[in-house]
Amino acid sequence: MNGDEDPGIGYFLELDGTIHFIDEKCQYRVEIMARRVAVTPERPHGLGYSLTLHDSKSDRILGFDNAHLVAANKGPSGKRHKAYDHKHRYEKTRIYRFVDTETLITDFYKAVDQILKEKGVVP
Repeated sequence: MNGDEDPGIGYFLELDGTIHFIDEKCQYRVEIMARRVAVTPERPHGLGYSLTLHDSKSDRILGFDNAHLVAANKGPSGKRHKAYDHKHRYEKTRIYRFVDTETLITDFYKAVDQILKEKGVVP
């Protein structure tokens, strides 16, 4: 998707530089980086982004970004797929299928909520 076709791109770009604590004890924080980049085969949406969740030690425990290439095997034939859009959950990295900025934000915060529930931070 070309970034100009994404109706939420203006809002997404306004989030650049956002840092906010998401729990009452201020132990977990979200950081967002969002900027326009050249449209390339690796970044067809024309965005450079990083949405991260950090713990009280400032360790990244969740991240959705497109900062580097991720290669993965898929299916029984082991066909290689290469993508820049991906997500990190603790030490695991998986390809993320970018649809648009609204879906990206929604998927990220769903993953944040899941981690906070697992850790007993939120009910």
